Amino acid sequence: MSDSTGRKVTANISLTLDGRFNGPGGPGDLGAIVPYAITEVARNHLTRIHEHATTVLLGRRNAEGFLGFWPTVAEDDNADPRDRGYAKWLVDTEKVVLSTTLTEAPWSRARVVNAPTAEVLADLKADGEGDILINSSASVIKAALAADLLDRLHLIVCPEIAGGGERLFDDGLPASKWTLTHRDVGESGEMALIYDRVR
Repeated sequence: MSDSTGRKVTANISLTLDGRFNGPGGPGDLGAIVPYAITEVARNHLTRIHEHATTVLLGRRNAEGFLGFWPTVAEDDNADPRDRGYAKWLVDTEKVVLSTTLTEAPWSRARVVNAPTAEVLADLKADGEGDILINSSASVIKAALAADLLDRLHLIVCPEIAGGGERLFDDGLPASKWTLTHRDVGESGEMALIYDRVR
């Protein structure tokens, strides 16, 4: 399959200092991450992640979780303009949900695909324009890293050690080199970072 469109695959996720996207309590244990999600640095970061993206790739858990939160933000006149801008973009843009269990998409402008991440990314890259953003879905980001298909990584690094929980960077990933292209440090020590893959 040709990759003639030049679409970039980007990803966004928040991590603790010990590289975890949740704490020892499992997927819902975000105590080391949530306090940094509403900082100035994080909100400006939110604006950057979707700047060039025209397709969102989500895992089932995030697709369902986001649906319960972001559409209400999109309609909230009192929400921070950056949050609202991101929410409106998320509601309006094309969403592809990777799932082996869903039979219908939980969002409008969304479709469910039951296929390996690498295959779905190849199909998306072969058609259309704009970046493809894997949005906070760790399992999808891990699969893209394993297949070396990620071109840009947007990270919020939170200044806490979770001490347990799931790590993003598993042993056995292919070695790769990245260039830091943006850095923003917040008052609490959180960092917004953008790394681009060197190929």
